[in-house]
This record gives sequence, structure tokens and C-alpha cells, in this order.
Amino acid sequence: MSPILVKTLQFFLSLSILIVLHELGHFIPAKLFKTRVEKFYLFFDVKFSLFKKKIGETEYGIGWLPLGGYVKISGMIDESMDTEAMKEEPKDWEFRSKPAWQRLIIMLGGVTVNFVLAVLIFIGLVFTYGEEFIPANSLKDGILVNDTTLGDKLGIQTGDKILAIDGNEIEWLRHTLPEIVYGETMTIERDGRTFDQQIPVDFIETLSDNKDKVKNLISFRRPFIVAEVSGDSPNVGVDFKKNDEVLSINGITATYLDQAAAILEDYKGRKVNIAVKRESGAIDTLIASVTNEAKLGVALAGGSMADLAAFGSFEIETKQYTLLESIPAGWDKGVKTLTDYIKGMKKIFNPDTGAYKEVGGFAAIGGMFPNTWDWPVFWGTTAFISIILAFMNILPIPALDGGHVMFLLYEMISGRKPSDKFLEYAQMTGFFILIALLLFANGNDLYKYLFK
Repeated sequence: MSPILVKTLQFFLSLSILIVLHELGHFIPAKLFKTRVEKFYLFFDVKFSLFKKKIGETEYGIGWLPLGGYVKISGMIDESMDTEAMKEEPKDWEFRSKPAWQRLIIMLGGVTVNFVLAVLIFIGLVFTYGEEFIPANSLKDGILVNDTTLGDKLGIQTGDKILAIDGNEIEWLRHTLPEIVYGETMTIERDGRTFDQQIPVDFIETLSDNKDKVKNLISFRRPFIVAEVSGDSPNVGVDFKKNDEVLSINGITATYLDQAAAILEDYKGRKVNIAVKRESGAIDTLIASVTNEAKLGVALAGGSMADLAAFGSFEIETKQYTLLESIPAGWDKGVKTLTDYIKGMKKIFNPDTGAYKEVGGFAAIGGMFPNTWDWPVFWGTTAFISIILAFMNILPIPALDGGHVMFLLYEMISGRKPSDKFLEYAQMTGFFILIALLLFANGNDLYKYLFK
């Protein structure tokens, strides 16, 4: 099955789950408060639907336009813009006849379900799979910066220990780059001294322009451990043994591959003295030849992170959770995901960051899924998208849940209900705002596809 098809199937499955559950968040309290729900739809049924069936007073269906879904609640000005029904006298079973607090609960139901769903998914993931991570403070000799150009732009270099972002300690190595993206100041330890380094305001734009270099920008330093001498190596016959740890080359420290690579560049086509530590603990010196490509022609040991961690340059921690332990862990992941997303949105609204270039539409969301079907990744991505939907829907934009909530709060505080005519105009305004945002986001996807 092609990667594009796999991504597409995952995207539509995830989207369908999230839309149906979001709309159930409106549907269930509406029914509890005896409010009539005329339609419950996955996707929009403009002009026609792919499937529909009426059960009781509600028509359930699947539309053909996959831009979302909706429930049509009687007596409510929504995306259906059914203004004719609003001209009639209010009925007891209509939304507009219900107390403001009931209407508020109905409108908050969707985003509440989205957030709770994300937390439940995170709980399930940590309970089922646990978590494996490299503690940032276990990196004995700091991080590896795989691209010096981006590193120089950011102000970091190989060997640095990034201790904190905006005063918050970095606990896991894999959190380092995301925290940098959302942060403003890094606390760095370099050569025994600690200092604060400002994160360039336009660093997100820099990452956007160098996406192929982003994934592994910051990683652990790989120790130089020999597995065997390659068959075509100039060093066949040199007494390299399995799991030899390289300590130095011509007296210069070379315990990590990044150190060795820099040294070997200066000795192309020459012989060098290499100090190695054997598995027995003995230290021997070997004379080896460097190729014109600055290689030794040896295969490297350490096929997994666990193998490399065994040599002591960093640690790996694995944490398993009981069901009770997984609940606060899942909650914390949900809150952190939402908090980080809000930080990202703040960056987007600052033109100097260039973060607006990263706004994406359906293609960007689909691209978040892996090329192969991986259930843990699928559910993790679904949880993240659910957080996005919760946040976006609660924005105080007319036509979104947040717009309705804004007007309901005004009514509850002031004691005055906005007129139906005002709500109609607000709904239309919000609709045009959403269309503009939709065009911008998907236009960004198209621009990246065509020109990047």
C-alpha cells in the first residue's frame, strides 16, 4: 500500500473519530436538556448527503464535503443559517428557550470532549506502552548539533548542555528542540560556565526554511565504538577488536564520532596512532590508515540506543505506569500539549517570528501521520489533533463554539440577550473569517508543495 494512501486513510479515520465525538459533545447535553436536535452529520451535506437515516426526531447522516461536521439544534443560529425558523415564536424544545447556563453547557460540550479524549488517549498510551527517554542531564558531554549553520543561528554548539528554556528545566532530550521553538531564552552550560542565550525571534522561520535539517538538529553524541574492520578497509589486519572504544587519535581526544570526524579530516591519506580501550579495560595503541575520504573503514557497534547507552555516555530510562499512575501522567501530557500549542499560536501572531509560514491545512495535518500504519503513532497524532480542535473551536470567533460562548457569557453577565439579527450578522462574519483562514492555511500547503 502506498505511503500516500496510508496517510490518507489514517487522516480520514482520525478526522471522523474526532468530528463524531466533538458533535456528540453538543448532542448529549442538548438531549439531556430536552432540546431538539434535527440533524447529526459527519462532514457537510451541501445539496446532498452520501447517507442519511432519520431516527426519532433526528436525521443522522454522512455528507460529501469533509470539512468538518455539525449538529443542527432547533432554535439556534448556526451554520445552517435557518433564519425562517427563527421568525416563529420560540418553542419549549428550542435552544433559544433554554436557560443561558444550559445553552453554555451545550456549546462547551464539543471542546470539552476533544480535550478529554486527548487526555484519555494519552492515558491509554502511557499505560500500554510506558515511556522511554534520555534524561537531558545524563548527557555526560553535552548534545550533538548535527547542522552547524542552524546551530550557529541559534547560538548552540556540540558539547553544550541546554539546562533550561525560559527558566524551566529540560528533563528529556527529545523535548529540547520543541521547547526552544516555543521559548525565548536558553540556559546553557558550556566549557564549565553557565549563561543565558536569547533564542532568535525568527528561529521558527529558519526552521521552516530548513525542514530537512530539523528532525535531528539536536541529538545525543554517538561514542566511537568499533564493531569490525570492513572488508575493503585499508586497515584490514590492524588489531581492531569488537567493542573497542576509541579514546584518541594522535593524542587528540576522540571518544565521540563528531570529534573523530573533525580530526580525520586533517589526516586524509596518512597514518595515525589510535588509542583504544578494550572490553577487558586494557588500553592499546594501534597504527591505522586514514582514507582520502577521511574514514578508517571500520563498522560501528551499537545498533540501538540501548547498546550505545551501555558505554556510559548517556542513560536511557524506561518508565512503566500502573493504571492509577497513568491518569495524572496522561492529564499532564494533555495540559502540556495544549500549553505548547498556545505558545505556538502566540508566535504565529507575531509577524517577526515568521511562524505564520508554518500554518497548514489538510495536507499539513495529513502529513503528521506516518507512512506505515503504526497504532501508537496514530493515536498520539489523533490526540494532538484533538487538542488543536479543542483550542481552535474555543476561539471567540462567531460561527465557532467560542463565538457562541462569548455571546452567552455576555448575556449571563449583562442580563441582555443579543438580538437574533445581530447573531445572524455575527454568524455570517465569522463564516467569512473561517473561509479566509481556511484559504490561507490550505494556500500555504499548496505554496509549499509547488515552491519548496
